[in-house]
Amino acid sequence: MSRIHVRSLMRTGFVSLAPQDPIRRAVAALAAGRAAAAPVLTEDGRLAGILTQKDCFRPALHASYYREWTGCVADHMSAEVVTIDAEDDVMQAAELFLSVPHRVVPVVRGAQLAGLLHRSDVLAALTEAG
Repeated sequence: MSRIHVRSLMRTGFVSLAPQDPIRRAVAALAAGRAAAAPVLTEDGRLAGILTQKDCFRPALHASYYREWTGCVADHMSAEVVTIDAEDDVMQAAELFLSVPHRVVPVVRGAQLAGLLHRSDVLAALTEAG
């Protein structure tokens, strides 16, 4: 089981956002892609944060009440991001998901974003191996 690396479980096809993107567009992108979260990247490709579905509820609810979308991704994202290394194994990933409430964590290779790891994919890998 420990021979399964995060890199083999991570997803590489995902929506990414920029801090200055309008929140309305970001919420629409997450909803359209049925994505649980999207990484927020700076112009040079560094991970600046993550925007989750939960982060989107406040601006969406505000827009429902006031008929107005305000702010950008940077105003609503989580800037402190829990990440996992692409070379970590599935057991380390499972332990990480036990200790955090997140459904998705960014996967890094060095300082670069390599993909996204979904809690459901780690659970499936554990189930298939057992």
